[in-house]
Amino acid sequence: MRLDQNESDRAFRMEVRRFCEQQVPEALRQRVRSGMRATPEGFRQWQRILFEQGWGAPTWPKEHGGTGWTPVQIHIFEQETAAADAPPQFHQGLELIGPIIFTYGTPEQKARYLPGILSGADWWCQGYSEPQAGSDLAGLRTRAVRDGDHYVVTGQKLWTSYAHEANRMFCLVRTSDETRKQDGISLLLIDMDTPGITVRPFHTLDEQAHVTEVFLDSVRVPVTQLIGEEGKGWSYGKVLLDRERALTANLGVRLSRQLEQVRERARQTQDGERTLYESPSFRSKLGQLEIEVQAIEQMGLRMLADNVAGVDTGPRGSMLKLRWSELLQRATELWVETLGYDATRFAPAGPQPGAVPLDQSGPMTAYLHSRVTSIYGGSNEIQRNIIARRALGL
Repeated sequence: MRLDQNESDRAFRMEVRRFCEQQVPEALRQRVRSGMRATPEGFRQWQRILFEQGWGAPTWPKEHGGTGWTPVQIHIFEQETAAADAPPQFHQGLELIGPIIFTYGTPEQKARYLPGILSGADWWCQGYSEPQAGSDLAGLRTRAVRDGDHYVVTGQKLWTSYAHEANRMFCLVRTSDETRKQDGISLLLIDMDTPGITVRPFHTLDEQAHVTEVFLDSVRVPVTQLIGEEGKGWSYGKVLLDRERALTANLGVRLSRQLEQVRERARQTQDGERTLYESPSFRSKLGQLEIEVQAIEQMGLRMLADNVAGVDTGPRGSMLKLRWSELLQRATELWVETLGYDATRFAPAGPQPGAVPLDQSGPMTAYLHSRVTSIYGGSNEIQRNIIARRALGL
């Protein structure tokens, strides 16, 4: 991808920059700037703002309500929204199930589900992992039995992000027993208010409830909510996982923004008679990270261009996901280092009186949450196996 932008690209950058200056809510800016993730309502608010501007789906084709932007424009949008401390768009509906629906779904499914994804009215969760089927997803046991015009779904999902906030779920289920386990899996779209669904959130290391366990007890799902063909869910699921890993193609710009925050905080932190930023060992760690983040950003740009051009990117999504997760963990660890002893004052930021300020609690929250990035979407050990098999033929 060429980055020597033309006049049209420069004008587009200024348009996005002006939009962000005027439209990003200050409360969202403060939260993101501190290192905290947006709340579900914050994600919804930002999606509504973008939708009203006509920018609800930057990577979607125009015929499905997207922007039809070029790879350069998508990258400019990500750069400017990151620089403005806007949150990323929540990806479960927008970047995962949305493209699967407009690629494999029926006209009725597209008409029913795509508008709610674009506007932010619908919040989707991903029903993949189970207690005995995490990285070994083909071993899932949630079963869907055909009963007339419905499937009857029974089983359990685990580590389901924000299921307690969601009104929709895309769910991998077993519809038949085949010699090859992958061949008996189908992909269903499930309304979360269907009788028989129980959601239980639980707190993670950062003392917040991002993830849940979901119990499905004889949940009746209309056959019309099957995506594509029965038994082809593994193929669609792999596409979803590849997309999830490839989302890191644009996350390099957000890593760059985090390092700017690290640098700013280091300039304000005393380390004896000098600032932490003046420490040679700290500067060395920061400089090395900046170099590696620039490299992953360039790799992401090449992958984004290939995706838009329809070129097979092979295992590069796994490469990006693996490398990004490691860099994010190192960057947030360095950010915590800039807090010094204040890092021990971590507490989940909230409305309660006496809460630790966002600028002190946020970096530790970001660091703790970053630990999961080398696990979700397929652990980094699994990513290395994928790279070895698909890139090296091992």
